[in-house]
Amino acid sequence: MNSKYSRLLLALSSIPLVGLTSVDPCQAKSIGSSGSAGSKSGLLIARKSSNKRLKVRIEHEVVMADDLMLKGKYGDAEDLYKQAMQRNTKSSAARVGYGMALAKQFKLDGAKAQFEKVLQDDPRNAMAHAGLAMVMYNRLQSSNQNIRKNRDAILNNAEAEAKQGLAIDPGMPEAHYTLGKIYQAQGRLDEAMTSYKEAERLDPKYSDAFAGEGLVQMLKGNYADAVTAFKQAVDLNSGNSTAHYGLGRTYFKQGLYDEALKELNTSLYQHRNSAPVRITRGQIYQAQGNTVAAVGEFREAISLKPEVPEAYLGIAEIRENRGDLEHAIAELKSGVELMPDNVALHERIGDLSLKLEKLDDAIKEYSMVLDNQPQNGAAAQGLTRAYYMKANKDATSAFFVSNEFEDAKKMIDKAVAMNPNNMELRLAQLKLRAMSGEPVDLNTVGTPTNDGERIAYAEALLAQNKFKEANDQLSIVIANTKNAKETFAVADLALMIKDLDTAEAAYKKAGSYPDAQKRAERGMNLVAKAREGARQDLTLAGDLAKRKQLSSAIDKYHASVYQNPKVPDTRYGLAKTLERLTPRRSTYYREAATQYKAYISLSPNLPEKELKKLNKKITSLEEKAYKLELKEKERGGA
Repeated sequence: MNSKYSRLLLALSSIPLVGLTSVDPCQAKSIGSSGSAGSKSGLLIARKSSNKRLKVRIEHEVVMADDLMLKGKYGDAEDLYKQAMQRNTKSSAARVGYGMALAKQFKLDGAKAQFEKVLQDDPRNAMAHAGLAMVMYNRLQSSNQNIRKNRDAILNNAEAEAKQGLAIDPGMPEAHYTLGKIYQAQGRLDEAMTSYKEAERLDPKYSDAFAGEGLVQMLKGNYADAVTAFKQAVDLNSGNSTAHYGLGRTYFKQGLYDEALKELNTSLYQHRNSAPVRITRGQIYQAQGNTVAAVGEFREAISLKPEVPEAYLGIAEIRENRGDLEHAIAELKSGVELMPDNVALHERIGDLSLKLEKLDDAIKEYSMVLDNQPQNGAAAQGLTRAYYMKANKDATSAFFVSNEFEDAKKMIDKAVAMNPNNMELRLAQLKLRAMSGEPVDLNTVGTPTNDGERIAYAEALLAQNKFKEANDQLSIVIANTKNAKETFAVADLALMIKDLDTAEAAYKKAGSYPDAQKRAERGMNLVAKAREGARQDLTLAGDLAKRKQLSSAIDKYHASVYQNPKVPDTRYGLAKTLERLTPRRSTYYREAATQYKAYISLSPNLPEKELKKLNKKITSLEEKAYKLELKEKERGGA
């Protein structure tokens, strides 16, 4: 039995006991805490003013049920509370306890009915208000789409109910704990911590409160503090499955896989239907290279709770690492069917669509993410990356004045306005402007300070055809990678944007790590395939140009540029062919000038005489384009 109960019984040993029925809860004051069950459903004492003699009425079933609640034996507690209610139908303590036992077992409709019954008789029953808050919070674990759609409203109502109970009686550990859970679900971690700490202060032996504190510390990345809190929770109640899960999850975050699995197995033994435990076990197996076991755990998590994005993301990553991108996308889309607004799933579909060169699909997914999270730098980079690839593939100036491209610019401009200090967003903005031919000065964004910013900076340089500077940035990123996973990530990105030199260098480094040779070979084969495809398209483009099949030649030049943008001859041949196209159009001259600039950038050892000649030609082309634009506008106006 709880030590508070023992101390209370000892203190009351000289006081006469009167019957087994409860006192009026309006006159009653709780003594002791029932921990997980709450602090107001246990022993009650009341003063009878009529005879000035303290009388204590103890409901033995309630006391025993409270103790069972402390031990997490909610089913047994339910039976005892029910017996107490049958013995005394007016017992608020028994009914509240019964509701709490039902709520802990997620028998939420029954729990709600009990709390509402208590509040009908006594609207100021603090524990009943706290119980209703718990019911509302627990409903969010449901897979019901209506409940999920109304998540924010439900959390707000639960918060109000918990605060109403605490306004009546601020000394309820359970209510503070429930409020902490609500705050945590809302992302208000500091307020959640305050609530958990208050629950601990009111009941220093409240295991769940320490587990809550541990979860907040873990979410904040304070792993040492999280471990301390979780261990305290386990010391107070070894049957606290949440504490064992949290401890396992924290060990996983620290790379202590064996210790993590031990705690997670304990948690799973105590609570067989825990999707979070299954997900973490899957992530550990995945990190250990046991992908079959990992997929099994992720599948089990989905069967327990279909709305768990981490499971779909985990399976998709395993499929991706095997080179099966189509199946990876299919897994993610299964998750999207259940969670249509989940930005993490949409972002990953965008990433994989880019790798498959499904550029329109990628643009659609990234746009959805940015509509919901304008500050998402990764999605902004993905969107501009897709447009960069599309520009190289289509290479028509009409594309840059399309409504689609203008919408993308407005979306990125909005994101930058909301997050002006986000360097990746600002680089994405400049990249789009550079692609559309606007003058851009990358010096305005400052110097990259981390690898994410260096990658974004390099992509912005590529959009300006500044290939050497881009290569310098990406070389730093490759040098900074510390393991095969990080190096493959850089290699895959470089391959995706067709920076084949960088991709080759990264795959070579990745292949030097243990057990990474096969994947590195697969990547090198893809690089070689892209080079060969570009070479073949260049050869065919040259033949078509000689036969004066200029439109077909330009299509093949574009295909060659798309597969390998760093071949000088391709840029030169495309520029020459664009000059020959008839009827003359400003867009042809603009693009020809751009291709000559790319040729110069890719040919650092050009003789001075030839360089001067090319720069003169570029100036002439831009002047012709400007004059034609004026005429085209006049004709359009007429």
